Amino acid sequence: MIVVVRPDVSDREMAEVERQLKDSGWGVYRSKGRNSSILRISGCSGEEAGNVVKSVPHIDKVVNVPYPFELASREFKEEKTVFNVKGVEIGGEKVVVMAGPCAVEEKGSFLQSAVAVKNAGADILRGGAYKPRSSPYSFQGLEEEGLKILAEARELTGLPIITEVLDQHSVEKVALYADIVQVGTRNMQNFQLLKELGKIENPVLIKRGMSATIEEWLMSAEYLLSEGNDKVILCERGIRTFETFTRNTLDISAIPIAKSLSHLPVFVDPSHGTGKWRYVHPMSMAAVAAGADGLLVEVHSSPKEALCDGPQSLLPEKFSQLVNSLQKVAETIGRTV
Repeated sequence: MIVVVRPDVSDREMAEVERQLKDSGWGVYRSKGRNSSILRISGCSGEEAGNVVKSVPHIDKVVNVPYPFELASREFKEEKTVFNVKGVEIGGEKVVVMAGPCAVEEKGSFLQSAVAVKNAGADILRGGAYKPRSSPYSFQGLEEEGLKILAEARELTGLPIITEVLDQHSVEKVALYADIVQVGTRNMQNFQLLKELGKIENPVLIKRGMSATIEEWLMSAEYLLSEGNDKVILCERGIRTFETFTRNTLDISAIPIAKSLSHLPVFVDPSHGTGKWRYVHPMSMAAVAAGADGLLVEVHSSPKEALCDGPQSLLPEKFSQLVNSLQKVAETIGRTV
């Protein structure tokens, strides 16, 4: 159960609220950071909730949630979460398109790709400065030099940037450059990292783990919300199944399910979801039709020469065609791209 205390209470009054709740024999967990007026109560039944409101002063409301992801749930917040990233509205009526190369390989080619996706209609520029790779011998990214190139691309194009963070020790550095911080599939359950990301001001995009259930995915978002970061984006990027023809199996059903369970915006990564560029276009249209709030698409000016994920990257002209097609799909459901 969630108890929301009025935001104007003093520290002394808040401590008194906690004491009275604990005196009733309940466990009390106080959210940190910007959500410090939220208390999670354990050991209290729904029937007792009404008595809580009547007996303890300063309580604004009590919310009973049937899921373990309480702060991420629709029960806690019925209206959808919408926030702004440097002029780009996330979670609103517009379907937001994030695009760019998988990795920042070198400045010239990345800036070229950045201008190309900007001209084709991208809203946010993506690119990896730190790359988690299955092989220790694969390209690992340019690290801070890559972050500097991303920042230069932002100045050149005016597009906000999103890039991945790999561990809790890099959070401060990545957050200094990035407008949105990305948590990759391998780190979805890196709980120390999630706790650190819950303390920053930057929005955070959480990719679904390759073998994660929807509940586990939402519980990862709960880590950030419980630490005070309420600007969280969920991203479906395909899960591991018995099918080997595609890189992953893109779970389109996860979009309406996540949106029915949670108030958080839901994005889709059709590039990792299929692993093959020719399927990115149809799966992107399917994702928008299913209610996705945004897409994360890999675009490279020369995919065959890409150091990372070339086979799933669209050429800029193919990306431009995709954006035009998405606009038509979005219009049929009352949205724009």
